[in-house]
Amino acid sequence: MQQQTEFSTAIRRKYPEQVVIAIARDSDGKCNPITLGWTMITSGKPPMMAISVGLPRYSLGVIRQAGEFVIAFPSAQMAEEALFFGTHSGRDMDKLAERNTPTRPAAEIDCVLLSEAVANFECVLESELKTGDHVIFAGRVVAAHVNEQEGLQRLYTLGPGYQMGAVSPQPAEGED
Repeated sequence: MQQQTEFSTAIRRKYPEQVVIAIARDSDGKCNPITLGWTMITSGKPPMMAISVGLPRYSLGVIRQAGEFVIAFPSAQMAEEALFFGTHSGRDMDKLAERNTPTRPAAEIDCVLLSEAVANFECVLESELKTGDHVIFAGRVVAAHVNEQEGLQRLYTLGPGYQMGAVSPQPAEGED
C-alpha cells in the first residue's frame, strides 16, 4: 500500500545510492575531482553516461570549459577521499595533491584516472541540460578501464549524513 508524503520524506528511501567521482582538467591544468550521487547510463550505442552537478559547484564551469570528463566508480577503500572530494572546493586547492590520490593519465582525453577506483570512464561532453538547481552533463564514453584487483567493492552512500560503505551483491536465485 502506498501513502502520499512529502518528497523530502520519500527520497530518504533511495539508499543505498551509487557514488561516482567526476574529474575534469581546469584552465590552470589542475585535474579537479567532485563526488556525485546522481549519475546514469543514457545510451548503449553509442555508450553514453551522464552526471548531475549543482549550479554553484566549481566543477560545473570546469567541465564546460574542458568539454570532457572522467567518471570514476570509487572502491569502498576510497570512502575518505570521496568524502573529501565532495566537501571541499577545487577553487582553492588541488584536491588530488592534497589527498595524495594515486592517478594515471587517461588514454583518450586530457585528464586522469583514479588508480584505486573499480572502473573509470573517459567521456567527451555531448550535451547539457539545466534541471532546476543542477545541470546534467551527458558524455560519450571514448574509453573504459577496470581495476583488476580481486575482491574490490564499489562505494555507495548508505544513508543520510555521508554514511558510506560497500554493498554486497545478493546472489541470483539458484546461486550460492
